[in-house]
Amino acid sequence: MSKQLKIDIVSDVVCPWCIIGYKRLEQAIKELNVEEQVTIEWQPFELNPNMPKEGQLVQEHISEKYGASLEDQKQSQERMTQFGAELGFTFNYHDALRMVNTKDAHIVLEYANEQHKQTELNLELVSLFFSEGKDISEKTILLDAVETVGLNKTEAEQRLDDVSYKNAVVAKEIKWQDLGVTSVPTMVFNHKSALSGAQPVSVYKDVLKELLEL
Repeated sequence: MSKQLKIDIVSDVVCPWCIIGYKRLEQAIKELNVEEQVTIEWQPFELNPNMPKEGQLVQEHISEKYGASLEDQKQSQERMTQFGAELGFTFNYHDALRMVNTKDAHIVLEYANEQHKQTELNLELVSLFFSEGKDISEKTILLDAVETVGLNKTEAEQRLDDVSYKNAVVAKEIKWQDLGVTSVPTMVFNHKSALSGAQPVSVYKDVLKELLEL
């Protein structure tokens, strides 16, 4: 019997390194041909839990939060764009891109997880934000994304309107933070070991080989 591996990816849908890390992990899984042995579950983390409804220009936000100059930001975005292109993902940075609140996105991702469509929805939301510049804090955009991946818009909307689901997301975030997750992406393997940051494909392959005893 082949060994099985559960990978929890603690991430936020507005985190560029999270999608880069995932796409590298995905490449490692494919190159090792272990898709049937790996289960992935996305866990919530809000980079900006207090982000107001109107959001904030990304340039302004990064400058305030990290002290990065516009020149530094441009260089970082060019690097992200290159990394994304190498992995088949499009980063479409522009001056009008706004950082948004992601709590509702995590609510619908929890719903998608119950329906075995979580990865599909996560990738859809990340693409909407980074590739298409959409405001994924908007309910209509979230519900359209839910429908795009084949889920029930009405059921998802009921979750968004029920404060208990918001509280459940916050409780999960606190749980992972209490376990020591302070940055994203963090990938947790079988609840025993973890890797932080977007690692190279070779690193993910080494971890997979060790844990699956390949």
